[in-house]
Amino acid sequence: MVKLRPEILALPAYKQGKAAAGGYKLSSNENPFDPLPGVLEAVDRATRSLHRYPNAAAPELTARVAATWGVAEDEVIIGAGSVALLVQFTLAAAGPGDEIVFSWRSFEAYPWMAVLPGATAIRVPNTPDERHDLDAMAAAITDRTRLVIVCSPNNPTGTVVTQAEFDAFLAKVPDDVLVILDEAYAEFVTDVAAVNGRTLALRHPNLVVLRTFSKAYGLAGLRIGYGVGPASILAAARTTIIPLSVTDAAQQAAVASLDRVDELHERVAHIAARRDRVWAALVEQGWDVPKPHGNFVWLATGEHSERAAEVFSEHGVIVRAYSPDGVRVTIGEDEAVEHVLAAAEEIVQTLQGKGLHLPVR
Repeated sequence: MVKLRPEILALPAYKQGKAAAGGYKLSSNENPFDPLPGVLEAVDRATRSLHRYPNAAAPELTARVAATWGVAEDEVIIGAGSVALLVQFTLAAAGPGDEIVFSWRSFEAYPWMAVLPGATAIRVPNTPDERHDLDAMAAAITDRTRLVIVCSPNNPTGTVVTQAEFDAFLAKVPDDVLVILDEAYAEFVTDVAAVNGRTLALRHPNLVVLRTFSKAYGLAGLRIGYGVGPASILAAARTTIIPLSVTDAAQQAAVASLDRVDELHERVAHIAARRDRVWAALVEQGWDVPKPHGNFVWLATGEHSERAAEVFSEHGVIVRAYSPDGVRVTIGEDEAVEHVLAAAEEIVQTLQGKGLHLPVR
């Protein structure tokens, strides 16, 4: 047999959200709106040169992001989505024997990203109200720690880290430990107390902020995101990139989206309002749901998560089950809301009615 790394063979592959056949796909946190005006035209122009390699430096998009954030262009890195950038920084920072600290449950890619370079994943349990325990995360840092990841809003629980909490946390982290603030859902945040990477850019020598165009901007199918941080750290991450992985079509779509930020904000406001309406209705049903700040809600259905996902499916809604912790439900089309709430009500009435414990008030 071909010899392969045993830790890789033991690692479950990443599974994306299930597709929906004739129902509502609320399993991947996708944006329910079509691409912004001008995006498809920009993609069409870019695809006319498919026989050419893309411009790997992404100069136009890099310049736009740098100008928006008020940083130099070498303090911006473009990648094939923020998850690809996370892998790049992981490979640049950690190796065999090193440790990567993150909250759990959080983004399901974090554990296997630690395994790729041979590092050890240190999972710090969330607080009882599904938030990052930053004090415990700081206490988990050792001489072997090379990277700490903070996800706000946290995927899949939807909770945020406040600015005050994050500032206090950074003060405890050694300057030689890389901190990644993963803000894939930042545009949906309406809590003024939440951490905002834009205000932190380059204030700390060990901090990199990641954003993506997949969620709020609706470019999930093109895979493009960016990071902002110290030039020396970004330069190291650039050496680990898969060459030519960011297509011209993705770059031009992102630039065209940035040209329409006012319309983007309107769409995001609609989704956030729909999210809050769903959350309020779930609370009214009796669910103990953490206040959501992304484009999804979290139901801590525990060991009954697979059955709960089946109930949603029976109502024409495909959600993401994270056994044995809960299910995540994306805020999708407005017409999907009644199906989501009907399924949630049935779960309360059937599973709770059978004496099974669910997180309801």
